[in-house]
Amino acid sequence: MEVVGMSPGFYQRRDKGLQSVRTLPLRCFSFKALEFLFCNVSDALTPEVPTHPRVEGTRPDQNGLGSDLRCLPTEGMTVNGFINTVITSIERRFDLRSYQSGLIASSYDIAACICLTFVSYFGGNGHKPRWLGWGVLLMGLGSLLFALPHFTTGQYEARSAALVGVCGGNQSLPCSQAASSLSGYRFVFMLGQFLHGMGATPLYTLGVTYLDENVKTNYSPVYIAVFYTAAILGPAAGYLVGGMFLNIYTEIGREIDIAPENTLWVGAWWIGFLGAGAASLLISIPILGYPQRLPGSQRYIVMRVSEAHQLKDGSHKKASDPDFGKTVKDLPRSVLLLLKNPTFIFLCLAGATEATLIAGMSTFGPKFLESQFSLSASEAATFFGYLVVPAGGGGTFLGGFLVNKFKLRCSGIIKLCLLCTVSSLLAIFIFFIHCPNMPMAGVTQMYDGSALPGGHLNLTAACNAQCGCLQETYSPVCGTDHIMYYSPCHAGCKRVAENLRNGKKVYHECSCVDKALLPGSGKAEAGKCTSSCAKKPLLLCFMFVVILFTFLSSIPALTATLRCVSDRQRSFALGIQWIVVRTLGGIPGPIAFGSMIDKSCLLWQDQCGEQGSCYIYQNSAMSRYTLVAGLVYKVLGTTFFIVACFLYKPPPPESAPGSSDASENGTSDLQEHKPSLPAEEDL
Repeated sequence: MEVVGMSPGFYQRRDKGLQSVRTLPLRCFSFKALEFLFCNVSDALTPEVPTHPRVEGTRPDQNGLGSDLRCLPTEGMTVNGFINTVITSIERRFDLRSYQSGLIASSYDIAACICLTFVSYFGGNGHKPRWLGWGVLLMGLGSLLFALPHFTTGQYEARSAALVGVCGGNQSLPCSQAASSLSGYRFVFMLGQFLHGMGATPLYTLGVTYLDENVKTNYSPVYIAVFYTAAILGPAAGYLVGGMFLNIYTEIGREIDIAPENTLWVGAWWIGFLGAGAASLLISIPILGYPQRLPGSQRYIVMRVSEAHQLKDGSHKKASDPDFGKTVKDLPRSVLLLLKNPTFIFLCLAGATEATLIAGMSTFGPKFLESQFSLSASEAATFFGYLVVPAGGGGTFLGGFLVNKFKLRCSGIIKLCLLCTVSSLLAIFIFFIHCPNMPMAGVTQMYDGSALPGGHLNLTAACNAQCGCLQETYSPVCGTDHIMYYSPCHAGCKRVAENLRNGKKVYHECSCVDKALLPGSGKAEAGKCTSSCAKKPLLLCFMFVVILFTFLSSIPALTATLRCVSDRQRSFALGIQWIVVRTLGGIPGPIAFGSMIDKSCLLWQDQCGEQGSCYIYQNSAMSRYTLVAGLVYKVLGTTFFIVACFLYKPPPPESAPGSSDASENGTSDLQEHKPSLPAEEDL
């Protein structure tokens, strides 16, 4: 092999004895993980290009394609990682209610729905890299704006928890009748999320079609799979990094006497947004400089075989007009063509059902693990991140790989989606299984171990009647009798000390603990009791399978959407699909799941007579409601994929430029088909 020179940033490899040249970007030698992954996958998939006097050595530049990967983890880490991780800390710091924080999270999807039609229609026929670059820039500004309230408010003051909650301690807790002025900062957070939604809109519409236009049709699913795998790595990193930042006190450098396990603790929620904002601003600069089409991409457009759904009236041919879609006048006609495409419509509906499950589980998955296995919030978030990375990322990449491996056409891709959905439907029955609740005195059982009469809560018993405990001070402790108590006061504890071994507070002289031993000898440790559920491995394995097969169908479904519409409608079709997915799935999904999970609440927060968030859930009811929601949406998704497969009408074989047998048999399009090459100036 010898290296021959050419333009800066590239090298050519000429294999001796073969008249072929491969042009590879020097970026493939980068040690950045995502770029390394992308470049090596693209290098392995792209075949040798026969030498031609006008196009020798030309090949799409993976520098431009790989740059999309740098912004995807940043977007996913910020929106789906940091937000879900720090939302509790933001509520506590700025006196927000749950529905207010829900509006903050929904602002992202609302902005995306508003912008999708405009961006996908005009951006799809314009300079895609510039739209992508400006979108990443907006995301960076949104992240910086989201962190701004930390610097414009006073220092966070947390009261000392030395004696509060101990029997005989100071049990006074004044109620604030007026809403704090800090709650007004929710509008700043909503604006930041709105900018996130606007900036992310081009990524999943124009970014996908930019990839699809610059690679061979057979390899497009794998490129898109790498694209979305990078997007999934972002939220996983957000859960892990965000959880690490929450172990740092929000007022850095200030000495306090409370630990991260304390309900008064507020972590450094703002650090991640500063880093994500700076990274997005830096990444946007090179993206703005990329060309509208990468060198060599025109040859793939010429070789593309149409698989668009054939309408009976032949109106789908209008979208093939080179001037179609360049003016606002064509917008209604573009929408009408998509609405007349039944395959596209049912793929959108199937995507909405899957998005509902993904949005619901990503929001409440950590809460489910926290309740079932008696974990802390940070432990549950980290655990969920470890579960999603291999299942979600592996399923996404594997889905694209299978489409490429078996050279599936549109109908075969839809059948693959159907198979994945049915598999996850069967696996979701695992939610019949649940871990029992850890026994909690006064909540799941009486203080003497007997059942609660009629299921009514009773936190007062003879052992703590003289303590004057407040229900507002929820701080669970685990007694040496392996029973949880609402607070040290409700356990009848009179003294507190610090366990030097693990840093947790240990309470002594707990009159409600260890009644069989000497009176007053009971002890309790701060925090929940550790769960020893024997069903935990089985439940986690099947949750892994559900996540795996759910994400396994994502790239095939996206590929089928791109192939069932005309080439000039691809960006716009993705935009319309994202509107349907977010409107019917992304926005109502967390609300639907949250409403069902709230029905399983055993113990609600009581703030001065007003109901707050849920402290304890009934695990059996939570599993049952999760199963019902999962079954409903999985059955709907299966039905929609069946209808899409049944109604799909492929183009006749003679309509394709040449025969499609080469693609079906895995033979290179460039070796089998030899249409006239584009002019040199087009390359």
